[in-house]
Amino acid sequence: MRVAPRVSLTEEQRKTLQRWSRGRATPARLVRRAKIVLLAAAGKENLEIAAELGVERTIVGRWRRRFASAGLAGIEKDAPRGGRRATKRQQVARRIIETTTQRKPDNGTHWSTNSLAKELGLSQSMVSRVWRANGLKPHLVRTFKVSNDPHFVEKLTDIVGLYLNPPERALVFCFDEKSQIQALDRTQPGLPLKKGRCGTMTHDYKRNGTTTLFAALSLLSGQLIGTCMPRHRHHEFLKFLQLLDRQTPPDLDLHLILDNYATHKHPNVLRWLKRHPRFHLHFTPTSSSWLNLVERWFREITDKRIRRGVFRSVKELIAAIDEYVAKHNQNPQSFTWTAKAENILEKVRRARAVLDKMQTA
Repeated sequence: MRVAPRVSLTEEQRKTLQRWSRGRATPARLVRRAKIVLLAAAGKENLEIAAELGVERTIVGRWRRRFASAGLAGIEKDAPRGGRRATKRQQVARRIIETTTQRKPDNGTHWSTNSLAKELGLSQSMVSRVWRANGLKPHLVRTFKVSNDPHFVEKLTDIVGLYLNPPERALVFCFDEKSQIQALDRTQPGLPLKKGRCGTMTHDYKRNGTTTLFAALSLLSGQLIGTCMPRHRHHEFLKFLQLLDRQTPPDLDLHLILDNYATHKHPNVLRWLKRHPRFHLHFTPTSSSWLNLVERWFREITDKRIRRGVFRSVKELIAAIDEYVAKHNQNPQSFTWTAKAENILEKVRRARAVLDKMQTA
């Protein structure tokens, strides 16, 4: 009769196993192995451990024996598997990778496993295994844009400086307009969320008009000053500046981070700013909206309130936006900027070097 080996732990081993068993970033297989060893050290039999963890008794016995013979190293890494080596995959992997990354199909922009397998005379499963092993995902693409603003460095340094070291006796606001927000009404009522089924909504809709949200997010408190207007010309921008002037302490300077939209530099706006010297505008570089923290807040209101909303009129849409802003201001949370200017500039330099290399190739 086989007897399970006795498991005893040092204090250091116990701490390591407990950390593995609770670690959110620890692989699931290692979490399970750590729990098996801890239960075994507590004096439980393999059958008890298997029942408690919902695994086979043979699995419990295997990792119990490996820990007894090799300690932590015995369960941390998988033992080499038997069987024949995948020689064919090694032979064709290079051809699959080169074709995937350096060529395009005659009638498309990217390969699928089926189209590439047909092109190379291989099986679809062979292509799929090589792609998974090398992290290739031709069906996915990420968008990017490197700013070509000639004053990129100065503008970036200025704005990041405001984030990391804001001036005294002043308030910093991130400002932007979220324009053309549509009041969409679905053509049919959707089904509610229930167990085993997500909520539904029709793909088609009825347009009931649009509005534009003018919003300034306080870097210090996270409070948002916002209002909806039918258009976003310089007239509306001036109205919002006046609103901001009324709703902030008059003895503080106001620094606004905003984009290069033409209405922000209209002659009437510039004349108004001269008469109100406490306002200071800081323009983001072109194609660099990611520098403006209010864009992060816009993403939240879009995801949580607008995208799935049903609005039978512009009035309903504005009421929903105003309610969301009011709820946000009851418990405001500011976004914290952590990236340093030099780190961002280094990434931009690397991106430009890659682009220049591709353009000259």
